Amino acid sequence: MPEVAKVMEHFQIALPAKIRNKLHIRVGDFLEARAVKDGILLKPKELIDKSQAYFWTKEWQEAEKKADEDFKAGRFKTFESVGDFLKDLHK
Repeated sequence: MPEVAKVMEHFQIALPAKIRNKLHIRVGDFLEARAVKDGILLKPKELIDKSQAYFWTKEWQEAEKKADEDFKAGRFKTFESVGDFLKDLHK
């Protein structure tokens, strides 16, 4: 059976506990709201700080995946100091 949400003062919407709990929606969470043919679609939405958005680009995530694969395969070096690292870098 469908749940009913109530529109309150200032057009705030109270979501039924059954739906909130199932989707792990907490106070302060964001929901994307979209008008669809038969009504309104609400979807939980994670917001990313603008200074961290680069991390979630397709290119960055592909590079992260490659770095993880390199690490797992042992394709990395460790250094005792920054000086040692810089010497190796300039080779």
